[in-house]
Order: sequence, then C-alpha cells, then structure tokens
Amino acid sequence: MNFQLKVLVLSFVVSIIFGLIVIPILKRFKVGQIEREDGPQSHLKKQGTPTMGGIIIAIAMVACSMFLFFEYKSSEPVVAMKMIPLVFVILGFGFIGFVDDFKKLILKNTDGLKPLYKMFGLLIIAVIYAFYLVKYMNIGTDTYIPIIKQYISLPVWLYIPFAIFVMLGTTNAVNLTDGIDGLSTSVTTIILTCLVSISIILGIKEVTIVGTILIGACLGFLLFNLHPAKVFMGDTGSLMLGGAIAGIALYMKMPLILIVIALIPIIETLSVMIQVVHYKRTGKRVFKMAPIHHHFELSGWKEGKVVSVFSFFTLILCIIGMNII
Repeated sequence: MNFQLKVLVLSFVVSIIFGLIVIPILKRFKVGQIEREDGPQSHLKKQGTPTMGGIIIAIAMVACSMFLFFEYKSSEPVVAMKMIPLVFVILGFGFIGFVDDFKKLILKNTDGLKPLYKMFGLLIIAVIYAFYLVKYMNIGTDTYIPIIKQYISLPVWLYIPFAIFVMLGTTNAVNLTDGIDGLSTSVTTIILTCLVSISIILGIKEVTIVGTILIGACLGFLLFNLHPAKVFMGDTGSLMLGGAIAGIALYMKMPLILIVIALIPIIETLSVMIQVVHYKRTGKRVFKMAPIHHHFELSGWKEGKVVSVFSFFTLILCIIGMNII
C-alpha cells in the first residue's frame, strides 16, 4: 500500500504542476469552451473557459509512466514491458480526442473531426489493442462472469468484436458523461479506483501501477475541474478516460464488471438513445434534456448536487462490484 500511495502522490503533484502551466497557455491561445445554444442556460456563462485540459492528465500520465518504466526495467522487466500496451490504449484514445479538440478549438472548425473519421480512429486503436492482448500478450479470451464467479472462454472470432464493442461503447459513454463541472472526472476516478483495487487483489502489478498513475493525475486535474471549473477536459480527456476503463477491464478479463461499476456512464448513454428514438417516433421528449445529467439540472438540481449524487451512486456500485467478483 505504501508503494501505491507514493505513485498516487507523485502523479497527483505532477498533474497539479502541469495544470498550473497548461491552463494559462490555453487561456493565452483562447482555447475556450463552446457551449450549445440549446443547452442549459446556466452553461452559457462557461463560454470561453479553457478546455482540452485532458492534455494535463495525458502529460502527467506520460511523465510518471516513463519514470516508473525505467525504474522497473532493471528490477522487474516483465512488469515494465506489460505497462506499455496499457499506456498505449489510454493515450491512443486520448490522441483521437486531441485531434477532434484541435480541429474545433485551434483550427476553429466547429464540426471538429467528422464523426465517421472519429469513430474510425477509435476503431483502429480498439482493434490493435484487442489483437495485441490475444496474440502477443497471450492473455487469452477468458472472460470473468461476476456473481457466478467463473471464467468462460470465448472463441477468438467472438472475443475480438466483443472487446472492440466494450472499448468503443465505454469511450463514448464517458464522453457523454462529460457535461457538468467535475462530473466525468469524479465518476471515472471512482471507477478506476475500483479497478485498481481489484488489480491489487489479483496481483496484476502493471495495472496497479498504470491505474494508480491515472488516478493521481485525475485527482490533480479535478482540483481545476470542480465547480466552478477553471478548465474542462474536452474529448482529449473523456475519450482517454473511457479508453482507460475499458482497456484495464479487458486486461484483467473483467469487462462485464463494467455493467455494474460503470452504470452511470451506461445510463447517460441510454438516456440519449431513448430520447432520440422516442422523439423521432412521437415528436415528444422523455427527458427535459439528454444526457440525463442535464435533465436533473433543468429539474432544479445544482451542478454540485448532480456530481455528488452521481459520484456517491458510483461509489455504492463499485462496492457492490467488489463484492460480486
């Protein structure tokens, strides 16, 4: 536990330092939030708040991962090498988000990366990671079934599409959760903490290291992201964190646990799907606004209350998840 605490503090401090450096730079280059005119009116005052702040988490992730990689390269080279695919999938999804943010905020292309290109980029990262796990890491296709506490071995032709679906679904779910100050960061940090706790129990050291680095980086970023936010993570951060959750869960052969511990992002996604389908069929809305966190906002909840309730609910779900593995 002393080891995890040191890694956590290291990445936390590094994240804060880079936050203090990066946020003024984003302000200087006017890399500001673009609010939807049809969104909650209270969000219009956030227009211009620095965004693309996910690069703070990414930089802290890279710096700490490189430091620990070289630390372990001589003493535990296997652990050091196994860190690479985890860092790759996290930064890979983050890079796709960065390209989207760069086009929207730096090049002032309001459409950003075209949805088809964006999905194709995410798909490439997902395919590479899934094949790498099966073919080169020899992790196999065993998938843990919570509650019954047994593994089932899926055929490769089924496991690869399943793994890709998990990654694409999770990244987009976390992306949709990012709509209120501190919401996505808080919820995903709790989920990551749960996954890292499981990795400690299972003795998967590379996941413990990479996951703890990311948790510390997120906590450092959260200091700037809580309401009233001084910076938003943008797609750079939300896609990166979604990729991290999915990548770690697949690495530990526990993607199905996400149905429980990542229920909030799932509900956010379902609320959008339900809203769109119902509106197209009837011309009426189920929610005042989707994703569902906006529904609660328009129902009179303050942003802080939404974040607190969603985070507490996620914490309860993670405790349940820990007890059914």
